[in-house]
Amino acid sequence: MIRHLVLFRLNEGVERDDPRVVAGEEAFRSLEGRIPEIRFWECAWNISDRPIAYDFAINSAFDDADALRRYVEHPEHQAGVGLWREFATWVIADYEF
Repeated sequence: MIRHLVLFRLNEGVERDDPRVVAGEEAFRSLEGRIPEIRFWECAWNISDRPIAYDFAINSAFDDADALRRYVEHPEHQAGVGLWREFATWVIADYEF
């Protein structure tokens, strides 16, 4: 299995209630059940007030690297990425477990 972790940081001046953020969150929340390669899916807002913390996280799992690649290339995933590019930056970690 491959764990796919993504941590998002909202750009300076962008708040969680910004309509772009709301649409971006919904785009990613709706992927579970719509992309068959997803084996595990959770996403949530950070609750820590530590200055090094990111704002939003996705924790997901896929059978193998090919399944992860198909997910990354999937049009609905790419649509969500396009939304988040407007208001956030992110880091990714993919690892076997």
